[in-house]
Amino acid sequence: MSEKHKITKDPITGAETTGHVWDDTLQEFNNPLPTWWLWAFYATIIFSIVYWILYPSWPTGFTEKGYTTGIKTVTFKSDSGEEVTTHWNTRALLAHEMQNDPNELKRKEMVKTVAATPLADVIKDPQKSAFVLAYGKGIFGDYCAACHQAGGQGVRGSYPNLVDDAWLWGGDPADIETSIRKGRHGNMPAHAGTLSDEEITEASNYVLSLSGEKVNAELAAKGKEIFNTKGCSGCHTPAATGMKALGSANLTDKIWTQAHVPEAKSVDDKIKAVNTVIKNGIKREMPAWESRLTNDEIKVLVAYIKLLSSN
Repeated sequence: MSEKHKITKDPITGAETTGHVWDDTLQEFNNPLPTWWLWAFYATIIFSIVYWILYPSWPTGFTEKGYTTGIKTVTFKSDSGEEVTTHWNTRALLAHEMQNDPNELKRKEMVKTVAATPLADVIKDPQKSAFVLAYGKGIFGDYCAACHQAGGQGVRGSYPNLVDDAWLWGGDPADIETSIRKGRHGNMPAHAGTLSDEEITEASNYVLSLSGEKVNAELAAKGKEIFNTKGCSGCHTPAATGMKALGSANLTDKIWTQAHVPEAKSVDDKIKAVNTVIKNGIKREMPAWESRLTNDEIKVLVAYIKLLSSN
């Protein structure tokens, strides 16, 4: 071995060199990787190979699914109750855990218990009430909050408030359950083409007077005549208390589901708010959820909404 490539030790650090020398004095130290690091590196290679064998990993055009599925499987029950075994995937794993986890099984049992218990008894039972408020909040958040808001307060002019205990289609548990199962379709025709602007203003004065608002008494009297002869009383009833079968609002309870009366700062603004509803009409649709929720989940959701409104 030539002097130029002779393996030596650096006189300052004591580190061994590789024997390579450049420009007569520049040497390369021999610093091998730590043994622990090498073993860790080899372990990751072994882990990767095992993972590729067990789990879905590589995309390929030579398999039915378009990727290697691995040999690990997951078994769960389908919605029809049939036992299904498939290659490992997170969706199947979730289904398996939901069907076998002890806490999940307890939750399902509690859902059945609450669903089978009369609402009055659920309200009296602190444990069942607490469960309904916790579990029902999740269902409500997933399926209802997008329209009715997280707290159930709704959006005036679009989606009803569920916490004010004023129910367009009835607030009994059976009525609420029907609303959830079958959905609701509400429609108030636009009167812009059947009533003049003057008649609409007169009708608005009358509608506001029903809630105790201070309006022009003469215009309100004319509005009452319009209300009873131009089709309004047919849906809202002559007493203006609304009709559950049609979902028509009670106009005497000072609760405004459509017209932005509470936000108005003057009588004129209130009249304009009611005018807008009468002119444009209302179209409202709530989807049916019976195909998305189980019977027990619907029962718990009804109890949750009732507890929400009573609180």
